[in-house]
Formats: sequence, structure tokens, C-alpha cells
Amino acid sequence: MDLLKGKVALITGASRGIGKAVALKFASEGANIAFTYLTNKEDAENTENEISTLGVKVKCYASNAADFSQTAELVEKIKADFGSIDVLVNNAGITQDGLMLRMSEAQWDTVINVNLKSAFNFIHAVVPIMMSQRHGSIINMSSVVGLRGNIGQSNYAASKAGLIALAKSVAQEMGPKGIRANAIAPGYIETAMTSALPENVREEWKKRIPLRRGGKVEDVAEVATFLASDMSAYVSGQVIQVDGGMNM
Repeated sequence: MDLLKGKVALITGASRGIGKAVALKFASEGANIAFTYLTNKEDAENTENEISTLGVKVKCYASNAADFSQTAELVEKIKADFGSIDVLVNNAGITQDGLMLRMSEAQWDTVINVNLKSAFNFIHAVVPIMMSQRHGSIINMSSVVGLRGNIGQSNYAASKAGLIALAKSVAQEMGPKGIRANAIAPGYIETAMTSALPENVREEWKKRIPLRRGGKVEDVAEVATFLASDMSAYVSGQVIQVDGGMNM
């Protein structure tokens, strides 16, 4: 359908999982793809090769998204390599779970830095480019946990809630410049991480979901494509839950 033909999308943490699915879907709709990874170069190069078969320009970049100055330098390099940045997807994220009374300061700081500060870093660096273009779409990958909290994930929940508030604030600040910002809140999505859970735990999760199944990474990618495209030209400051009705 070429919904994103000619656009340049920057996706953080896209060597696997949801980020990879978003990158592949964007590329299938004609977008050129710049994406980041932290440590796994082999996965990143495999993803880069897979995207290249779709006939778009693609390049992966090693990046510590939590580093402010490194992020600014990277965004300038991507701008030089691709000419523009039309879509930013803040997808980079980790978990370091633990009950509040047992959670270390390092666990808290690491998750907040990677999940939330990284989004600030990239938005701060990308917004001037989008302002000069008078258009842009920013998508923060949050979670239903950011809406409802979760036992043992206070750091993760706080970071994901922060991504929602960040998107809403940016939407208000940058709307007059033609820049939209939204958040996606996935629920139980079947990934390598969730497949490692015991079968009984996964089945119990599914019982809580009205659609009675886990989501696919492609389900999230479809919504991201809508938010990146001109189909959502009048959608900003919103949170779209992709959770099968789990969190109503």
C-alpha cells in the first residue's frame, strides 16, 4: 500500500521483538529504516539484511540510547545518511524486575535510563529536524503496565507510565510545529521473553484476555504503522492499547 513511501523512520532497539516487527512493517510500506541496537551486532545485521530485501534503504547503528551526548551525535549522523527523519519510534527497553523492598538503586536507575531517559534523548535530538520539516510523528512504546502497574515491576511500570506522559507533553508542545506524538501500550505479546514463561503462567494470562490469545508482534506493528502514516494525521497525544481487551 506504500503508506510510508519516502519517509525515513528511526526505531530504537529494533534488532528483534516488537522493534524488529515495526521496522519490517514500515519497510514493507515503503519507509527507509534507521535502527539502533545496544550489544547484539549479529541480530542487528541479520535484521538489516532482512529489511534490505524489501527494497528500501536501511542501516543499523550501535547506540547506548541512555547516553545523551552519544544520542545527539547519532541523530546527526542518521540525518546526514538519510537526509531527514520523519518518524521516531522509541522502542528500546529492558526489564530488571524485583519487589520494591528488594529492588536496588541500580535496578531502578538502569530501567529508568534505558526505557525513559533514552526517549527524552532521542526526542530532544530529533525534534529540531522535524520542526524544520514542519512535520513528524513520534511514537513511544509504552505498556499496559504503565497504565495499571504490576507487582515486582515498579521500575518498569514507572518508566512506561513516563513514556505516556512524555508523549502527551510533547504532543502539546510540538503540535503547533506540525509534530504529533502518541504512545502504544501493548499487553501480553508473544515474544521470545514471554515464550520462556511456564506454560501454566501463559495460559493464566490468556484467561484474563477477552480475545483469549496473546498478541503478535505484528499486531503492535500494524498500530505503529497507522500512527506513523498520514492516516493518523489528526491523532496526537493518544495512548492506543494493543492488548486484546485485557485492560479496559
